[in-house]
Amino acid sequence: MLRDKSLIPLSHQHQRALALCVRIDRASPIVESDLPAWHAEIGQIFQTEIAIHFAVEEEIVFQAAKIFSELNSLVHELLADHAWLRQQFAQVHQLSSAEVRELAQRLSGHIRKEERQLFERMQELMSPEQMAVLGPKLEDALKKSAESCLLPNPKTRLRSAK
Repeated sequence: MLRDKSLIPLSHQHQRALALCVRIDRASPIVESDLPAWHAEIGQIFQTEIAIHFAVEEEIVFQAAKIFSELNSLVHELLADHAWLRQQFAQVHQLSSAEVRELAQRLSGHIRKEERQLFERMQELMSPEQMAVLGPKLEDALKKSAESCLLPNPKTRLRSAK
């Protein structure tokens, strides 16, 4: 299903987070000497974008979804995902290579659940007017998020296949 324009800013952020997950997956197992660079990049992305993204989803999107009883269990799952992910991001500098990979896998799964289940179903259940109300709220709330193009450092960028 084509993404409603009101949800596109969140979907763009999802794409950037998925790109990080792909890079982590392709780098795994991460060499011990590269781990501090990954920790720094993941921590920076969390602070500048993901933390704000989670708050916006919880305050605006999840609240809008909760008016539909069939979405309540999904919203609770997504909130539990946010809690686990926040905990991992808070201790990112202590995560092992395997734990960084698990974080990326869980984040990727979470994003796909939001895109494929929550957003799709919201678009089916909500009227165009209800969806249109979300757009400006999301846009305004996401202004707090840094729209920076964080470039991977040499240790975290994708390397060509050998």
